[in-house]
Amino acid sequence: MSSLRHIAVLLVCAAGATAATAPITHEALWLMKRVGAPVPSPDGKWVIVPVTEPAYDEKEQVSDLWIVPSDASAKPRRLTAGKGSESGVAWSPDSRRIAFSARREGDEASQIYVLDVVAGGEAQRVTSASGGATAPRFSPDGSVLLFTSSVDAGAAERKARKYSARVYDGFPVRFWDHWLEEARPHLFVQKAEAGAEARDLLAGSKLAASKGFAGTETASGEELAAAWAPDGKSVVFACSVNREEAAFAEVRTHLFEVREDGGEPRQITSGKDSFSQPRFRPDGKALYMLHSAGGDGQVYHVSRLAIMVWPAAGEPKVLTGGFDRSVGSFAFTPDSRTLYLLAEEAGHEKLFSMPAAGGGVKLAFDMKLGVYTGMTIPEKAELLVANWESSVNPAEVVRIDPRAGAHKPLSEFNTARAAQIDWQAPRHFWFTSGRGKRIHNMLILPPSFDPAKKYPLVAMIHGGPHSMWRDQFFLRWNYHLLTTPGYVLLLTDYTGSTGYGEKFAQEIQGDPLKGPGEEIDQAVNQALKEFPFLDGAKMCAGGASYGGHMANWLQATTTRYRCLFSHAGLINLESQWGTSDTIFHREISNGGPVWEQGPVWREQNPIRYAKNFRTPMLLTVGEKDFRVPLNQTLENWSVLKRLQIPSRLIVFPDANHWILKGEDSRFFYGELLGWLKRYLN
Repeated sequence: MSSLRHIAVLLVCAAGATAATAPITHEALWLMKRVGAPVPSPDGKWVIVPVTEPAYDEKEQVSDLWIVPSDASAKPRRLTAGKGSESGVAWSPDSRRIAFSARREGDEASQIYVLDVVAGGEAQRVTSASGGATAPRFSPDGSVLLFTSSVDAGAAERKARKYSARVYDGFPVRFWDHWLEEARPHLFVQKAEAGAEARDLLAGSKLAASKGFAGTETASGEELAAAWAPDGKSVVFACSVNREEAAFAEVRTHLFEVREDGGEPRQITSGKDSFSQPRFRPDGKALYMLHSAGGDGQVYHVSRLAIMVWPAAGEPKVLTGGFDRSVGSFAFTPDSRTLYLLAEEAGHEKLFSMPAAGGGVKLAFDMKLGVYTGMTIPEKAELLVANWESSVNPAEVVRIDPRAGAHKPLSEFNTARAAQIDWQAPRHFWFTSGRGKRIHNMLILPPSFDPAKKYPLVAMIHGGPHSMWRDQFFLRWNYHLLTTPGYVLLLTDYTGSTGYGEKFAQEIQGDPLKGPGEEIDQAVNQALKEFPFLDGAKMCAGGASYGGHMANWLQATTTRYRCLFSHAGLINLESQWGTSDTIFHREISNGGPVWEQGPVWREQNPIRYAKNFRTPMLLTVGEKDFRVPLNQTLENWSVLKRLQIPSRLIVFPDANHWILKGEDSRFFYGELLGWLKRYLN
């Protein structure tokens, strides 16, 4: 670790230990500004930053774009001031204009706006797409805009119907929190000026009309991750090709090329593997993409980088086959020689580098605090910008210097507020499980921590399962807010977690609950042995999503915890399979179809062990959750009430898989902390 980074870590930890004024509150948590991914201008002089200024009343929340010089010679200044939030920011090649998607007053759906950053003034709306417009991209010469819009051929017919019904012949029918409609994403191009006519590049194509065609679901709708070819004569995009097979097969994503004047897209990747996120190298001679293996019976694979010479010829070549980590964001140096990428590793997301043409992946520098996300490099400048945050540092935009092994902040939206909070960076420790695996853990300490005292322990279980506990500032399950009554949090990356190699993540397949449950218990044992300030007589456990599944498994297999809490957790593998929005991967994970009643369905199904349930339990769920539907929590509630176990049920009518509204979040934290207090204090 560089001396600069070492000093930064010491300063943060010292501030958390000695200069803090008060424990974090929900108000302090919720009102922290939310800093989005940076977008640098092609010449590297400026960086656009989306910033949300939250409020408990959604009508008072403000989301705008800010701009900051990349040399940090001035503080960020607000660039937009509309009521609607902006997304999908893209710069013009000459670094003068930006395009973004926003739904402003008078818009029935999001549209593309263009703002002249140099001349100033108001942003001008340039699209009038009935299906909305998102993800703008300027053509290489800056004259044309590419964007995505939703096309629904049957919309007028359905609007004229006198009855209300959803009719389906295929699968899936739901996604996270909404029913899937017949609309599909299409790519459009038009001149980058108001009133210009937009042209649908996929209109009349067999691909767009096929049952398996779909984009990637995002917060703003289905996207196609489109990128202009270097000559501006065509567009490369990624789409699903067999979504109608989702009930019985892996859904694959492939890359296609369509001419700038439309026509039938040409498929440029094929086979059982999936390819996504196309991106051209600055010299225009190669197309890069993320690659995920398929067809081998495994549910999880790391994302690897692949390359294809351009113009497209031959099969893609995997570049990071020897790198046992999943590639996140990636970007090229302007000379096209070096490629930087981010990847998860043991609680952090770190910066790595490699030759762009292929070769070994090397850690750019080690880090002991936080994560980088959203890393990018402008086309014409040696500049790495990203978000950086840790559990005690809300996200800001930074400029990374790989040679120095450090970064320089470009924004400080939350720095002053963070310095007023009494919190400490996580303590990391490892142990070897009973099955011989190295298991990583983090301990989160309470405010005013005194190692001479004894503290209750709360074992928090992460969701996924293919995720990991990150040294990151979380809103929905904030570590430090949960420690404020004087608890210590234990965060364990059980088998199935990411950031420890593909094999480690895959080994949860066929053992979804038993093995990870044993590791969580062993992590508790190790923590009690290693840290004398923990009180083994006062412990609770729980989590959300897969963490909720695991809490229900602990309910079935142990009585060591004084209480449990489960948010969006399944209790019945069988009914979960039939009611979730996704089903096939559950069949693969559990060793075959549910009706074949293989060992996993019978032996690792919490509800089959209901006679063992003893522990008081808090159940919470969002009514609009289609991933772990409401029926799972209701089944659990029925069992707990039938067995007369002290329990509490909280249903959030407006929530999906996550509790997103401010007042709902404040109530949730209050209820959870009240539940823990009942059994730990």
